[in-house]
Amino acid sequence: MKLSINDITQTGIFTALTAIGAFISIPVGPVPITLQTFFVLLSGIILGSRKAMFSQIAYILLGLVGLPIFAGFSGGLQTITKPSFGFLIGSVLAAYCVGKITEKKSDSTTNMYIAVIIGTLIIYAIGIPYMYYILNIMLSSNLHINQILKLGMLMFIPGDTIKAIVTVLLGSKLQGKLNKRN
Repeated sequence: MKLSINDITQTGIFTALTAIGAFISIPVGPVPITLQTFFVLLSGIILGSRKAMFSQIAYILLGLVGLPIFAGFSGGLQTITKPSFGFLIGSVLAAYCVGKITEKKSDSTTNMYIAVIIGTLIIYAIGIPYMYYILNIMLSSNLHINQILKLGMLMFIPGDTIKAIVTVLLGSKLQGKLNKRN
């Protein structure tokens, strides 16, 4: 896949937006409330599958090499051992899947809602087991799965619902403007 200067610029913008979303953070436990997922899902709608995936891979790689761009201004290889790191891994697949789904019927708001819901579920599907592993196996916390679900998912559902609605509304507006320009 050949990437144009425009493609690289758009990818970099969403990498930066994801980092900014991480800085807008409310610490509420092992997983903070951030705007990262908003930009992850929006990247899929705006960039499409491959560029959205690349933007999230770039974000993770920049954080892993030490730039303090993860939530709580953290970075470095040690962040792999944080309970929230699995959600970042899930973001790569979520961005790709949201992009893939919206590429098929990009003008359908219903399709965007389905894509955003699936993307959110993917983030949880990877993040929750990773969180369970880090907390219970690595840190010997002995938390029951219900406690993990409460810490890593249930308390985030209201905010994720609002983020999903705003993502689709903004994504459909931006996509319409971008389609007119092209």
